[in-house]
Amino acid sequence: MSRAGSTPVSGEKTKGGIGETVRTIIYAVLIAGVIRTLAFEPFNIPSESMLPTLLVGDYLFVSKYAYGYSRHSLPWSPPLFSGRIADSTPERGDIAVFKLPRDNATDYIKRIIGLPGDRIQMKEGRLYLNGELVVRTRIGDFAYTDGFGNVYFVPQYEEKLPNGVTYKTLDLLRNSVHDDTEEYLVPPGHYFTMGDNRDNSLDSRVETAVGLVPAENLVGRAEILFFSTDGSARWWEVWNWPFAVRYSRLFDGLRS
Repeated sequence: MSRAGSTPVSGEKTKGGIGETVRTIIYAVLIAGVIRTLAFEPFNIPSESMLPTLLVGDYLFVSKYAYGYSRHSLPWSPPLFSGRIADSTPERGDIAVFKLPRDNATDYIKRIIGLPGDRIQMKEGRLYLNGELVVRTRIGDFAYTDGFGNVYFVPQYEEKLPNGVTYKTLDLLRNSVHDDTEEYLVPPGHYFTMGDNRDNSLDSRVETAVGLVPAENLVGRAEILFFSTDGSARWWEVWNWPFAVRYSRLFDGLRS
C-alpha cells in the first residue's frame, strides 16, 4: 500500500514537467537576449552596397562590445539612456552596423572611412582623406551577376587606408553621381561611412538619405561570416539547400 503523498500522481508529474519546460525556455530566451545585447548579434546582408566584401545572402556576427553600448544596443532601441557606455572609438576601415540616423530604426552596414575631425572627398572616383589621395591598386575584375542571370566583369580595386587597413572596392560606372563630391568635415561624435560598391551605395555621401553617423547610432563591428547562401534554393526546397551554400565563405573573418 502506498502512502499518501509518497508518490506524485500522473497529473502532478505532467504539471511539473510542463513547468520545468517553460522555465527552461524562459532561461534560454533570457540567455540568448543577454548574448545578443552584450556580446554578438547575427545580421544578414540584403543589398549589394558592400560588394565585393559582402554578398547578398551572407550572414555575419557583429560584436556589440567593440564600440561600447548605447540604447541602440538593446532590442527596439528603448530611450533608457543617452550616449555610450564603455565607449571605444572605431578604427578607419571597420565594417560597422549602425542605425540609420534618419529614423534611428533601420540597420545599415557600411565601412567607416572618416573619424571625427577628418576631411573626406571623392574626386573623379578616387577617395581623398584629409587632402591626401588614398592608395588604390587595380586588381582582377569582379564577376557581377545581375537579377536576370547576366554576368558582367566589373573593375575591382584594392584600397589601403593610412592605418594600413586594405579592402576591395568596385567601380561600376564612370562619372557617376558619387564620383565627385564636396569635401565633408566630420564633426566630433560622428563618423563618415561608405559602401565598398562605390557607385551603388547610399552612405554618408548622400546627406538626405544617410549622412554622417552619430556615435550613439553605432550598433557594433562586423567580425565573421558564419553562413552564406546564393539564394538559388527557396526555403521549402530542402533538397537544394546544400547546393546553395557558398562553402568557401563560411567562417571568413571581416577584419583586415
